[in-house]
Amino acid sequence: MENNDPIRILQIVPNMQMGGLETFIMNLYRNMDRSKVQFDFLVHYQARKFFDDEIDDKGGKIYHFSLRDNNNIIKYIKELNKFYKNHPEYKVIHCHMSSIGFINFLIAKKNGIKVRIAHSHNSSTDSSIKGKVKRIMMLPYKYVSTINYACSTEAGKYLYGNKPFDMIPNAIDPKKFKFDEKNRDNLRKKYNIDKSNILIGHIGRFNIQKNHEFLLDSFSEALKENDNLRLMLIGDGELMPNVKKRIHQLNLQNYVTLTGVVDDSWKYYSAFDIFALPSIFEGLPVVGVEAQCSGVYCLFADNITKDVEISDRIEYLKLNKTVWKNKFINIDTKNRNRNSYFNCINKSDFNINKISKYLEHEYLNLSKK
Repeated sequence: MENNDPIRILQIVPNMQMGGLETFIMNLYRNMDRSKVQFDFLVHYQARKFFDDEIDDKGGKIYHFSLRDNNNIIKYIKELNKFYKNHPEYKVIHCHMSSIGFINFLIAKKNGIKVRIAHSHNSSTDSSIKGKVKRIMMLPYKYVSTINYACSTEAGKYLYGNKPFDMIPNAIDPKKFKFDEKNRDNLRKKYNIDKSNILIGHIGRFNIQKNHEFLLDSFSEALKENDNLRLMLIGDGELMPNVKKRIHQLNLQNYVTLTGVVDDSWKYYSAFDIFALPSIFEGLPVVGVEAQCSGVYCLFADNITKDVEISDRIEYLKLNKTVWKNKFINIDTKNRNRNSYFNCINKSDFNINKISKYLEHEYLNLSKK
């Protein structure tokens, strides 16, 4: 590397699909001075994903491993060892995978990488056998990392226990998420949502964590008492077939909109009247920060960290369908100046400009070790 070349930080991720974790990393990447700090990505699927083209355009490199495709851990260890031997340019690696992070860090340490940043993004795992295996695999992670980051207090305690960690908020670019009446009108017209309809929105990957069926069941009950309600689900994932099946079972085809993955999700918050996040667990949901910036009223499961409570637009509810049904019916969504909530986020630590500059400074210092 020439003296005037940027340092290269290796981000270790499952892949760069459209999701909260990936969006946060891209927010950092877009707002750093790439003449000083460049991101490269070690991913665990062979297929290209949503953000790959943008990464290519910004000068980032993507290294594809096949662990998540074939579950061949022996092959992964051999290829990882070869990779680190062939890439001595990486002085700092930043891992966002707590389940296999310890394997990566052991191989990296063996190959002389002194700075190994662990980053906790969740406060729990699901209760399936797969989830329990992940939890066991997480246990040695904190003993091979050299720096510990977490997106929330709960996420840090969950992964690191009594070991110290630093909080790195899941920050956003507030300007993108400011309420926009034009976006509201255009999107509601596009999806045939009447101006009088109360639109409940959700953005998230279709998996167990996000609890879509709970949301559908609660919405269905509320609809029986107020047929002016509508629901919009943005995203995709392995449980999409289950969600579609449940929509048909509840006869909600005329009341629920499935958009799939969209590349302009920031516009959709303006169209929502309520943002619902009944997740079974979260670290610190980026969508929760984005939604508050737009001034939409937020309903979160009460297991979600209070660290995301930046404004007075949040209410935490226990995961009880009757509670959520009643709230959908009784929320007063009118007479709010939604534009005023932009400043609340803009002045907070959830502003990406603050966090990206902080991490840029940290990366530059750490790379000298």
